[in-house]
Amino acid sequence: MNTQQADWPNLQFDYDNCHVLVTGGTSGIGAGIAAAYRAAGAQVTITGTRPCAADYDIDLDGYRYLQLDIENADNISAVAAALPRLDILINNAGFALPSSGLDEYEPDVFERAVRMHLVGGYRMAHGCADKLLKSTLPGGPSIIGIASMSSFFGIDVVPGYGAAKTGVVGLTRALAVHWGGRIRVNAVAAGLTASRMTATTVANPQWSAPTLARTPAARLGVPLDIAGPVLFLTSAAAGWITGQTLPVDGGFTVAG
Repeated sequence: MNTQQADWPNLQFDYDNCHVLVTGGTSGIGAGIAAAYRAAGAQVTITGTRPCAADYDIDLDGYRYLQLDIENADNISAVAAALPRLDILINNAGFALPSSGLDEYEPDVFERAVRMHLVGGYRMAHGCADKLLKSTLPGGPSIIGIASMSSFFGIDVVPGYGAAKTGVVGLTRALAVHWGGRIRVNAVAAGLTASRMTATTVANPQWSAPTLARTPAARLGVPLDIAGPVLFLTSAAAGWITGQTLPVDGGFTVAG
């Protein structure tokens, strides 16, 4: 049992000898998930858009790093092929294009958002399936998608991102049925979580204040809030859970 984890004082996960791929694992929610698996003893591969780990100004020692353009089908296939074995896939790569000044109401930008967050995630799951099917992980191998509040609500600024994240919920159900008891497929729908992608939103009271006012937990999320449920869903304790999307949002979705 790994004893270095102290983030959840009344709970520890043991992922020794488990091989995990976290796409988009260099920052934000992906980095939080990757760090939690590593602290629990897993062998973690992360992907990012830069050529090598040394190109980042953060310490990525302890991870295997692979470059990934989640919009490039050949690159996705190459990443999947580069993995010697795999027990857990976390489909996290992508970002809301308006954060880069792009308008998702433009058809080409809308299509790019869907290709990035839905099609790319499906291609990665498809490419990794053969290796996941060979896993002997207690509770079975898992794929976790990262959904969003835009999976449930219309958010004006992100029609493409929202459509794709809604699609993640449907894809989770379909793949869970397709792979039955062989690969469990679930998703976590993250509420507003502080990260590089959401920094502008979090810093703008016009956006963050209404979210906080509707959130019973009275705070925004941090990556560790998402990582805990992800580690649970891939554990043997969740061995009878598949095809589900779990909102992790401080209660945002239940507030009237």
